[in-house]
Amino acid sequence: LQFTEEKLGQAEKTELDAHLENLLSKAECTKLWTEKIMKQTEVLLQPNPNARIEEFVYEKLDRKAPSRMNNPELLGQYMIDAGNEFGPGTAYGNALIKCGETQKRIGTADRELIQTSAINFLTPLRNFIEGDYKTITKERKLLQNKRLDLDAAKTRLKKAKVAEARAASEQEVRITQSEFDRQAEITRLLLEGISSTHAHHLRCLNDFVEAQMTYYAQCYQYMLDLQKQLGSFPSTFLSNNNQSSTTPVQSVSTPSVLASASASLPSVSNSVVTSGVSELKSSSGSRKARVLYDYDAANSSELSLLADEVITVYSIPGMDSDWLMGERGSQKGKVPITYLELLN
Repeated sequence: LQFTEEKLGQAEKTELDAHLENLLSKAECTKLWTEKIMKQTEVLLQPNPNARIEEFVYEKLDRKAPSRMNNPELLGQYMIDAGNEFGPGTAYGNALIKCGETQKRIGTADRELIQTSAINFLTPLRNFIEGDYKTITKERKLLQNKRLDLDAAKTRLKKAKVAEARAASEQEVRITQSEFDRQAEITRLLLEGISSTHAHHLRCLNDFVEAQMTYYAQCYQYMLDLQKQLGSFPSTFLSNNNQSSTTPVQSVSTPSVLASASASLPSVSNSVVTSGVSELKSSSGSRKARVLYDYDAANSSELSLLADEVITVYSIPGMDSDWLMGERGSQKGKVPITYLELLN
């Protein structure tokens, strides 16, 4: 009745003090944004809604979700299978296998990021929503009820006509006032804990940033290694739709977190390799070349290669543009250009 009369503007209402009101609005605001950040972090870490629902269901059943390949791991596996099908000795097959292995490493880093973020960031946020904030809500509801009891008692006191009724009503107001004050104090103490919640969540945020930094640094390092392995492919691999093969590839800046890496990534030296090969083909001279990957000769006219060895290469008239002659001691045979890095 008291609540209804207040809504209709027929009864007076005891206002909470300004400090308590401020604490309540800070708690509400914290709850709202914590939920939004938590949900969006979940979406960021696991974009597939079906997988998220499945993980949630298994979590509620207290069982471990079945381990499945994630997207980078799946792509990596397809690339490795395709590379093996096309032949690891071919340029494309070899490149696919190298790319596939890198995608799988990224998939592993993905898993580590999700796991670390779940433990260090999402769980503490969820614990606040499902724990501390639920307690605050319960005590706040109790405070609302105590206030309604107090205001109903005050209304009865105003309406009391005879002395006995007044005495009884005054006693009731004193009791309900003391219960309201006690509940307001309990609620205030709980709400003041929101500041330490912010401090705790700040530490969790730092942990999340640390996990992301580790993840991006790992991915960057994996891609840097992959680029170095693939970077010496000649321009035929870059020039799509008959575009000029001398288009420079932009250099990529290195993030400062990778102190171990150089200040900026070298641009892929395709144009340098191309011009070196053209020069070699037009002259009758020879050059030293470093072998980038293992290569198994397909027939007796070819030379098998081992990664990182240095051989002598030269061109002979009428030779296919993708090949050079290679010499190692007394052995000689055709070698694919894509497997070589010409040395000065």
